[in-house]
Amino acid sequence: MLRPATLRSIASTSRQPRRSLSSTAPALFAQPSESETPAAGKAPQMKEFKIYRWNPDTPAEKPKLQSYNVDLSQCGPMMLDALIKIKNEMDPTLTFRRSCREGICGSCAMNIDGVNTLACLCRIPKDTAKASKIYPLPHMYIVKDLIPDLTQFYKQYKSIEPYLKNDNVPEKGEHLQSQEDRKKLDGMYECILCACCSTSCPSYWWNQDQYLGPAVLMAAYRWMADSRDSYGAQRKAKMENSMSLYRCHTIFNCSRTCPKGLNPAMAIAKMKLEMARDQ
Repeated sequence: MLRPATLRSIASTSRQPRRSLSSTAPALFAQPSESETPAAGKAPQMKEFKIYRWNPDTPAEKPKLQSYNVDLSQCGPMMLDALIKIKNEMDPTLTFRRSCREGICGSCAMNIDGVNTLACLCRIPKDTAKASKIYPLPHMYIVKDLIPDLTQFYKQYKSIEPYLKNDNVPEKGEHLQSQEDRKKLDGMYECILCACCSTSCPSYWWNQDQYLGPAVLMAAYRWMADSRDSYGAQRKAKMENSMSLYRCHTIFNCSRTCPKGLNPAMAIAKMKLEMARDQ
């Protein structure tokens, strides 16, 4: 059974402009508008958006694609701008997650024109003759409309203990690390847990009750590769089964779709190699 939508952090309400710190605040603190409004008199550029809709309050109604026509000349350049415009001006019942608008929080992850990505980083195609289709992340239970239930995903992330574990208290009060060891973490620590990679993985589609998936496995290896962590052997021991790690079949969907340009497949391959050497 899905959790009620009220228990989820759903950014489904229209964003209200934040007040400035004071009436005399400098322009530096001015808040950007929700959409980039072009100069008056610009020719309309109507584009159709077909958006997945499903409401848990009316379970008898099947999911559907609902069409909206948006004037791109009166809308910002990103898919998230179009979604916000649709919600603010056309259909306030449209529900989706969003927060930072800068590709940092991972909240607006969804499937756009067949690709898992972040709506805030995905540009609207200029071809107005072709409709853009927007779905929630694939093969996940849906809370409502474009919001997937990520309960299992976060539960798996918690299971790998994603934090530094070291029983030896350093003399200088902090765990020091060489520049060479620090570089080993590049390409892994930047993960924002948007779940785009995991939900593009066929192995995760069919086995997400046991297989950890690309995002969680890369996070696990990030701590195995950290020279400051002293629980590497225990972390690897948790992966010694047929499902947690070895259900990965190196399809590379995860690396192709990552909106941050990371390479989960490489991290998983390095983990497999290190575990093979330890045997």
